[in-house]
Amino acid sequence: MSTLAPPAADSGPLVITGSLVAIVTPMQADGAVDFGAWTRLIEWHIASGTRALIVGGTTGESSTLSEAELRELTERACATAAGRMAVIVGAGSSSTAVTVARVRWLSSLPIDGLLVVTPAYNRPTQEGLYRHFAAIVEAADKPLILYNVPSRTAVDMLPETTARIAQLPGVVAIKEAVPGAERVRQILTRSRRGFVVLSGDDATAREAILAGARGVISVTANVAPAAMAAMVAAALAGDEVRALQLDEPLQRLHRALFVEANPIPVKWALAQLGRIGTGIRLPLTELAEAQRPQVLAALQATGMAL
Repeated sequence: MSTLAPPAADSGPLVITGSLVAIVTPMQADGAVDFGAWTRLIEWHIASGTRALIVGGTTGESSTLSEAELRELTERACATAAGRMAVIVGAGSSSTAVTVARVRWLSSLPIDGLLVVTPAYNRPTQEGLYRHFAAIVEAADKPLILYNVPSRTAVDMLPETTARIAQLPGVVAIKEAVPGAERVRQILTRSRRGFVVLSGDDATAREAILAGARGVISVTANVAPAAMAAMVAAALAGDEVRALQLDEPLQRLHRALFVEANPIPVKWALAQLGRIGTGIRLPLTELAEAQRPQVLAALQATGMAL
């Protein structure tokens, strides 16, 4: 059974709630994708209560993956998940034409949705962002989740632009990585009924969910999937006390996993847990020696076995 579920009776296309993982791409020492570890990670997430995988996102080193690698990762994810969890694939790039082409071939695969980030580096206007996503909508045959992460892309898609894009057919949600709850409220106030906000910031995900977000697309869930799933479930249930109790031990881990650029710390942490090898692709490098004690201490404080 799919984990896709509508947030409201009249919301239209299906969307996902809960703890979603922006999953790493496991690699061998030479940088080749480790497909054996890929399957094992997916099975672990299914057993841990993660609601969906985001394949080929920022945490998955999307900018270094070839189209052939993205296709194989996606096909293997769909085959392994086999309807037990949703599979969403990162399709964004800085080029509208490249993104449109990628969305077309991804839409032919048995995935549940597409995550499309705002174009990085070229810094489009708000009108340019609207036209970019309008072109993608024309090409897509799967539900579309927008992704706004100004710290990565150098462009902030404002709530009024998000609300405008949300009117386009098939656009069901946004991963909003502006920290805190206020941006969530602004988007929900302006957007059509049933449009879903997902937090893109682990450290403030609890606040965002209590303000109306329907879940989180998480980096921390890579190493603590069950803990993240439990915290998100409590927040979605409106149990503020329980959500806070579950979130407090995770805060140290949220911070530690960003001591260097994501996914450097999280891949190193997963290697310490024996889940993947140490492979990572240039221009990213393995976590610096000076940062390792902080990440190890955060893992131990969260109760992760080393």
